[in-house]
Amino acid sequence: MTEGVRLNKYLASCAIGSRRGCEELIESGRVEVNGAPCIKLATRVTPSDSVRVDGKRVLPKEEIVVIFHKPRGFVCTRSDELGRKTIYDILPPALHALHHVGRLDTDSEGMLILTNDGDLSQKLMHPSKSVEKEYLVTSNQAFQNSHLDQFLAGVFTEEGKLKAKNIERISARRIKVVLDHGSKRQIRVMFDALGYQVTKLLRVRIGNLWLGDLEPSRYAILNAKEVGMLLGE
Repeated sequence: MTEGVRLNKYLASCAIGSRRGCEELIESGRVEVNGAPCIKLATRVTPSDSVRVDGKRVLPKEEIVVIFHKPRGFVCTRSDELGRKTIYDILPPALHALHHVGRLDTDSEGMLILTNDGDLSQKLMHPSKSVEKEYLVTSNQAFQNSHLDQFLAGVFTEEGKLKAKNIERISARRIKVVLDHGSKRQIRVMFDALGYQVTKLLRVRIGNLWLGDLEPSRYAILNAKEVGMLLGE
């Protein structure tokens, strides 16, 4: 049995960044293991090893998973070159080490997951897991019935052919859309390709976990059962 865990996974568990981001730290020579620079991605470490990033000792964090109701008008980033408000301007300092899993664009709102658990992030984002995400979408005009079928068959856009897993009319202008694979701004791009503009986009479910009555700008720490629901368990 191979002992220890890969160095990038260990660093991710220390809330240093995503696994890919941690690989870049390793390759740039900013990581030391037991006092020696380490640039080998295959390096494995155990709890008895001393790991430092930029000279500072790092240790695994307790795994935390948070559901957050992102309000409209905030971007999903730590800092913004345009000076826009970010989700971390709302979240308390104790949660600033958490990384958001995926994004909601500035004008979108609803359910966002933040965590320091790199494995969970990877499972939620990897296409092979096909984790469902459900949205309530309001358009600027009545949505044609023929376009409901087109959403399922696929809409041709500049980004390629995009489609939804499920779509259901709620009212003339309100549609429920379920995705299990997503590209950047997929729903808005699909609506735009069919001649509509999205006036409101609210994510209400990931996996089997619902946003429920969590108010905008509020968050809650998830328990193990709820984390399982995120993965559709």
